Amino acid sequence: MTIIGVDEAGRGPLVGSVVAAAVVFPANCYLEGLTDSKKLTEKKREDLYTQITEQCRWSVAEASSIEIDEINILQATLLSMKRAINNLQNEFPSSSHEIIFRVLVDGNRCPDVPNCLSIIKGDLIEPVISAASIIAKVTRDRQMKKLDLKYPDYGFARHKGYGTKEHLTALSKYGPIKGMHRHTFAPIKNFT
Repeated sequence: MTIIGVDEAGRGPLVGSVVAAAVVFPANCYLEGLTDSKKLTEKKREDLYTQITEQCRWSVAEASSIEIDEINILQATLLSMKRAINNLQNEFPSSSHEIIFRVLVDGNRCPDVPNCLSIIKGDLIEPVISAASIIAKVTRDRQMKKLDLKYPDYGFARHKGYGTKEHLTALSKYGPIKGMHRHTFAPIKNFT
């Protein structure tokens, strides 16, 4: 049986995609320091990201802010997870159709994929979910840094899109960014 760990980053922010990652460890894999990505420093996350991406099979996928507005954040999260899982499974050779995948997802809901188990606080207790948590968080944080270069007045590199005072002040001054801000989220509705 091949275990796939899955987690997401970016459910709470007001801007950008929700990003999911799926990870499969190779045999006898041990990565020291794996835990919930939010409990790690940025440097430690980056170090682990490098180790995970060099040693493991992995995939990332996302659901855009437009998709979030269309189907809601929960459904968009599940969709991004399903995309990441499918992308990763498709990387296995076609001759491996007999592989049985067991999907472990952080949280209390599974995407619509076979043989899935949701584990509350799974990113703290299942190393393969912790690895997915780190991949998702680093990927999304990097997206926010790129967005910050394009729209420096909003401070995305600092707050990563969350509804901080700095972000809300920028929204009141410049308004939401079309196609990037989540218009169905309450704080954004106030500025549209």
